[in-house]
Amino acid sequence: MHHQEFDPSEALSDTIKCFWYNSRDFGELQSSFEVVPDGYAEIIFHFGSLSSISHNGDLQPLPSPFMMGLLNEPVLFYTKNRLEIIGIRCFPWTVFDLLGLPSGKIGVRIVKHSIAQLQSSLEKSIHAGRIEEALAQVKQYFLNIHMQIKMDSMLFKAGVAMQVANGTMPVSQVAAAAHATVRTLERKFKQSSGYSVKDVSGLMRFERVRNHLWLHPDVNLAGLAHELGYTDQSHLSREFKRYSGTTPAAFARKAKKGKPAASPDFVAFIQD
Repeated sequence: MHHQEFDPSEALSDTIKCFWYNSRDFGELQSSFEVVPDGYAEIIFHFGSLSSISHNGDLQPLPSPFMMGLLNEPVLFYTKNRLEIIGIRCFPWTVFDLLGLPSGKIGVRIVKHSIAQLQSSLEKSIHAGRIEEALAQVKQYFLNIHMQIKMDSMLFKAGVAMQVANGTMPVSQVAAAAHATVRTLERKFKQSSGYSVKDVSGLMRFERVRNHLWLHPDVNLAGLAHELGYTDQSHLSREFKRYSGTTPAAFARKAKKGKPAASPDFVAFIQD
C-alpha cells in the first residue's frame, strides 16, 4: 500500500485539513476494508472498483466522487484489483458551505455538482501515473470555489479550539473561544455540519484514542482515559465501542496483528 498526505495552501487551511493519495493492489478476489469514524468529512475520488453494502443488503458500486460525512460507526468497503484514491479531508463545519450544499447526516444523496467534472481528467492523470498533476487539479478546483465563498470566522475559531483540545473542551469554553454565546454557536454549528459541537468533539476525542491504540496497543487504558479527559476507563470503553463497534482492548489486539482499521453517510456527486 502507498499512502501520501499533502498540506493545503494557506488559503485553504481554514476549510481543508489535507489532501491525500492512496493506492493498493487487493488482488483478483474481492476484498473488504474497514473505515472507522474520525472528526472529518471526506470527499473521495476513486479509480478502480469500490462498493459498499446498500440498505437492502446488496453490494452497490459507489460513484466517483462521493462525500463521506461524519460517521457514527464503522463501514466496510469492498474492492478488488488495483484501487487508487484521491481524498480531500475537510473540516465538518466547512465542507457543506464549501460545496454549496445543505448540511445533513443520513443516507445516500445524489447531487448535481460541478466537482464531478474532475473525474474524467483525474482518471487520465492517475492512469498515466501523474499523481502530482491530478492533485494539482484538485487543489486548483478548491482554490477557485473557496474564493467565491466567505467562511464563518466564528466556526473557524470554534474548530481550532476544539482541535487544540482534542475534543475535550466543554461547549461553553468552545463558545468563549469563538466569541459567541453557546446558543448561537450551537445553532451555526448544526447548520454548517449537521452535528452539534458535542457530537464533533466526541468524534475528535475518539479519533485520538483510536490513533493512540493503533500506534501503542499496549498502552494502559486507565491512564489513557485520564490523559484524554474521560471520567474513567469504563467511560472511555463505552464511547470507543459507540463509534467503533468494538472495545478498546479488541481494537488493540487487531492493531498488534497489523490489520488495517479505519462507516455511512454518503453524498454522491454527478456532473452538473
